[in-house]
Amino acid sequence: MAFEHIKEYISTADGTEGTLLIPKLIMPPLIEEAQKTLLPRELAKVVWGPGQIQGSSFTVNLETANTMDVRIVGEGAEIPLDNISFTTVTFTPKKYGVAVRITREMMEDSQFDILQSNLRTAGRRFSEKETELIITALDGRTTSVSGGAAITIANITTAMLGIENYDYVPTDLIIGNEVLDDLRNIDTFVEYSKIGNTDMLAKGFLGNIYGLKVARFSTNAAPSSTYAKYAYIIDRNEAYGIAIKRDITVENFDLPTYDMQGAAITQRLDVELLRADAVARITTS
Repeated sequence: MAFEHIKEYISTADGTEGTLLIPKLIMPPLIEEAQKTLLPRELAKVVWGPGQIQGSSFTVNLETANTMDVRIVGEGAEIPLDNISFTTVTFTPKKYGVAVRITREMMEDSQFDILQSNLRTAGRRFSEKETELIITALDGRTTSVSGGAAITIANITTAMLGIENYDYVPTDLIIGNEVLDDLRNIDTFVEYSKIGNTDMLAKGFLGNIYGLKVARFSTNAAPSSTYAKYAYIIDRNEAYGIAIKRDITVENFDLPTYDMQGAAITQRLDVELLRADAVARITTS
């Protein structure tokens, strides 16, 4: 099996005097990038931690819906045999990682802690990867609703019906940025006389639609920019699970022969869909 090793190598050769890497005329504090909007773990049915996972993978047993039937039995007739069926979902956490190596000169010349800044950004990247894996898992949904150029109320209610037809309860609406823009342009969600509040006007965001809690994900944390046009309706009590074999781990190291210091950051993680029928995706063009 081939392993990918991603490394970042920062040295004074990467910048010239006066740049952000070696600030001479710039204030010492580093202004970090904006944090992305990510999906919280509370949306998952269950999150398995490192202490709960034995071995490289594990299997979850699921009862198959609508198996076993009760029939009319005539007097003196044999009672028919029946039983429930089961399916399984296997979680196999994969290792994700990034390594940072920085020269001693770079650390000496920089006016901010460049190693710690890299580690903080790495931590954010792992969180973004988890959101990407969640969205990828939700793509295995059963119900698909194709909208037009903009999402409509009918698209939302049709997707809700798609889940309810399988006896699941829609609990959350997960949206991309373009879908949020569409919601802002639906009069029903803006007019106080219809929605009963002014949240959309005051905040630019409506936290609850038809009883669905609304969560937005950043386009830059999704698998591709196309996902800005997608919305997912899920039953959070049935939809997907997260398996964390190794939480985010930082291992510092020295490379004396190169006069460098660095860190290796890794995590073992998997996200799998549990019930495809508990997820519906709305696609706009």
